[in-house]
Amino acid sequence: MAVFRSGLLVLTTPLGSLAPRLAPILTLAARLVNHTLYVHLQPGMSLEGAAQPQASPVQATFEVLDFISTFYSGAKVHTHLDVRILLTNIRTKSAFLPLLPSPVQNLAHPPEVVLTDFQTLDGSQYNPVKQQLERYATSCYSCCPQLSSVLLNPDYGELPVGSLDVPLPSTIRPSSPVARSPKQPVRGYLRGAVGGTFDRLHNAHKVLLSVACILAQEQLVVGVADKDLLKSKLLPELLQPYTERVEHLSEFLVDIKPSLTYDIVPLLDPYGPAGSDPSLEFLVVSEETCRGGMAVNRFRLENDLEELALYQIQLLKDLDHKENEEDKVSSSSFRQRMLGNLLRPPYRPELPSCLYVIGLTGISGSGKSSIAQRLKGLGAFVIDSDQLGHRAYAPGGPAYQPVVEAFGTDILHKDGIINRKVLGSRVFGNKKQLKILTDIMWPVIAKLTREELDQAVAEGKHVCVIDAAMLLEAGWQNMVHEVWTVVIPETEAVRRIVERDGLSEAAAQSRLQSQMNGQQLVDQSHVVLSTLWEPHITQRQVEKAWALLQKRIHKTPAYD
Repeated sequence: MAVFRSGLLVLTTPLGSLAPRLAPILTLAARLVNHTLYVHLQPGMSLEGAAQPQASPVQATFEVLDFISTFYSGAKVHTHLDVRILLTNIRTKSAFLPLLPSPVQNLAHPPEVVLTDFQTLDGSQYNPVKQQLERYATSCYSCCPQLSSVLLNPDYGELPVGSLDVPLPSTIRPSSPVARSPKQPVRGYLRGAVGGTFDRLHNAHKVLLSVACILAQEQLVVGVADKDLLKSKLLPELLQPYTERVEHLSEFLVDIKPSLTYDIVPLLDPYGPAGSDPSLEFLVVSEETCRGGMAVNRFRLENDLEELALYQIQLLKDLDHKENEEDKVSSSSFRQRMLGNLLRPPYRPELPSCLYVIGLTGISGSGKSSIAQRLKGLGAFVIDSDQLGHRAYAPGGPAYQPVVEAFGTDILHKDGIINRKVLGSRVFGNKKQLKILTDIMWPVIAKLTREELDQAVAEGKHVCVIDAAMLLEAGWQNMVHEVWTVVIPETEAVRRIVERDGLSEAAAQSRLQSQMNGQQLVDQSHVVLSTLWEPHITQRQVEKAWALLQKRIHKTPAYD
């Protein structure tokens, strides 16, 4: 059967019976759709009657909210699917009016196929039912002109006795102490807010946003963390840029509920608009950010503003998390999983065809030399640019006389060897002096590096790693196929430099300021690694990156 890029899944089974049937429904849908799966809830609708079915409002109850959370939680195993539950026909108590004839809702990715869980009596692909389904879909949403339709007819097997009567897990909790019940209607508000980082928009984000969209009737303010609020994030260098996060967020929100006005703003402090906007009535938070929501309300009371109604969303569990990852569905775990992956196409430098060259870089203290040794253990030929620098500085070396002439004989030990600590104190923090030194050293080290590359070829090596802190600053991209960067937080780098080199914190920070920062390096990198965790986790990252590299190399004709 054909695979479609986008699809619309129309669910007609009553919600109380639908939850235990979700897994087989999603499995079948995931086989047919490979990118965007829209979901439309119309419980109880029949496609076998003579009259064409019409969209009708679905009362927003806590059962509906819990179902949305359950659906997104179940869909996360199908990682290729971008699932979007459409909310236009889901109405809160204050807005529960018959749906008036309205224009067809445009979708960012018009469905190429419409699917349904509705089953004919004989389980066949009965044409009149499929025609009803297609007409229903096109009366509600913009679909592709050549719309296909499929009755999924999932095999539910033997559902456990009583499973259809079990209430859904309670995943949404209002701040009111009054006990909520599944059938209890959800109150609607004119304006509300929700906030987050929203990096690589995932299903836990979608639950948070969907609940906020259902509660809001006119406007939703969405705060997106930026600048200082990102500094404490894990692997911030791999965060999507603010504009990219906003773009994905905006498309999702307009798709699921286009009737709302969305005000997407940068979140620059812990309170954001929720702390100061008197027109807001509610705030949606997660279990993790609930304390922050309560702090917002204290801040509002201190400033003579009414408290916001808080709605707390239960975190989605990630049952497949690794030992160094969080046990919830989390963007930080997704960023960790990017470590070792190829992020952009390799360069095509003019190098010996039988040699593939990796440029390994990172800020001082990042642990790149330990990564280089791990790669050496896997079979790479390693060129240590620091050692080449030592050779160049040594008496009689190609850089010795020019450096002494530029900086004076007071940088020398009594035996005539250059005192690198003294030289370092002269150049770190002094851009003019540093440029004088690098103008001497970089061309010399580049020449020595090329000689080492020839040696690697002579030894029959196929992968060479150039370990160089200043790889990008020196402009040595023309000597490598890929740039691999090792990242750690700057605070950790300072701690390591102080411990390793006996410098003061100020001196360590001065050294780091003379280099590109982690973000600048990652922006030009093909692969990112980190030594932030235990050594065996670093080893696992390196082995993953090496295995993926071998696959890339063997796809290159010159290496066959």
